[in-house]
Amino acid sequence: MRRRIVLAAPAVLAACGLSERPYVERRDWPLDIANPSPRPSPRRGEVLLVRAIRAGPGLDARGLQSIQPDGSIRTSFYEEWAVPPAEGVEDALRRWLAASGRFAAVTASGSRLSADLVLEGELTALWSEPAEGVARAAIGITVLRERGVNETVRLARAFSATAPLPDKTPQGEVEGMRAALAAVFRQIETALARG
Repeated sequence: MRRRIVLAAPAVLAACGLSERPYVERRDWPLDIANPSPRPSPRRGEVLLVRAIRAGPGLDARGLQSIQPDGSIRTSFYEEWAVPPAEGVEDALRRWLAASGRFAAVTASGSRLSADLVLEGELTALWSEPAEGVARAAIGITVLRERGVNETVRLARAFSATAPLPDKTPQGEVEGMRAALAAVFRQIETALARG
């Protein structure tokens, strides 16, 4: 009896249409954004601690997001970031600033190094706008200077940028969002150098 059921299962599945649905593979996109002009760290200089970058409303989903012409947000189920976007942005920003040559070290929470500056922030935009042909990224940050038990605000500002979409495919959207983030990272690096 069991053998008959096992042999009949493919016929039953074919009859209900399950076998005709195409298999769609889920793709994970890394949020890797390299500093295009890396410089060595100075021997003496400030140590920057990059604390967790929080996800703004709706940005905790890993699926690629796009703004539709009617203003609604579409989140892709089969095309997603390899890690939650805020986590990926935090890691990418830390690596970008470490390669900027402006700090003796750029660390994460839990480091045993004493930090001179502490950066924390929130990812407030990371999506594509296919109807406009652009990708958008925005991060709000606060940088504190630590002196013993005292902290003073060195910088508090929001940064945003857009970048053109090479095309309207998922890969094009990813490339556009990475380029928009790179532009935001450049703005943050410049502001830290001035501040």
